[in-house]
Amino acid sequence: MNMHWDDYRAVLTVVRRRTLSAAAEDLGVNYTTVARRISRAESATGEVLFERLADGYRPTEAGKLVARHAAEMESAEHAMLRGLSGRDEKLEGELTLTAPQLLIAQVLAPVLDAFSKQHPDVTLRVRAANEILDLNKREADIAIRISRNPGDTLKGLRLAEQHAASFAAPELAERIANDPEGVVDWLVYERRQDLPEHVRASRPGSRIKMRFDDMVAMSAAAQAGLGVVRMPVFLGRSLQGLVQVPEFKTHPYADIWIVAHPDVWPSAKLEAFRAIVVPYFRENRPLFEA
Repeated sequence: MNMHWDDYRAVLTVVRRRTLSAAAEDLGVNYTTVARRISRAESATGEVLFERLADGYRPTEAGKLVARHAAEMESAEHAMLRGLSGRDEKLEGELTLTAPQLLIAQVLAPVLDAFSKQHPDVTLRVRAANEILDLNKREADIAIRISRNPGDTLKGLRLAEQHAASFAAPELAERIANDPEGVVDWLVYERRQDLPEHVRASRPGSRIKMRFDDMVAMSAAAQAGLGVVRMPVFLGRSLQGLVQVPEFKTHPYADIWIVAHPDVWPSAKLEAFRAIVVPYFRENRPLFEA
């Protein structure tokens, strides 16, 4: 039996993703390459690893066994590479940062600019992602997260405490102030079933007008005067065409953290980035607090 790591990885990825095309996207190759690696793995093991079905590849028991051990090999590879990264004392090469889109656009741009100017030999790769990337699997080197629980297995620093408030277009905010009994339209995330009790208590005429799955779209709708939106105060204060609606009180919001895997945390590039971002947030603390 003579299997290459690429073959093990192909089996593992197809088990996870179920189709050749999805696995190929993850692996950065074309689907024919994935098919060839699967066939090579089956030849090497003498086992059928997948049932070829119309809707994808279903792993056999042998395929699940190979994938299980391949996952252990993958974890060992990630651990080795994280350990090497953490020992890196050079301020050169690539540094991958992940952070929410709106935090990058409205807060972090000066940090990124300062870091690039101070360390021109480091190529900063920014992944503007609202989903949580896996730092254990090295999907990013360092993350800035808005969270009450940024990750038990990670090492981090709290950059800022936050508050949330209600914001609307100026005309709508004025109408709310002048008409205490009027209807107040709200824009909310799609997972919210109802408005908070304090909102309904302060303005019984409040109602959900629209639900969104994205803060960028929701912010744009608020700027267009379609309703009131609750958001972190840094965001509401940063977006043109929005003002705070004082009739609705502010509340604590999830903190902002900088986190990384403990293996990677000591590296020179991460230390250099922290040396810029930590004092920046301290100096701009009022931006995040009510």
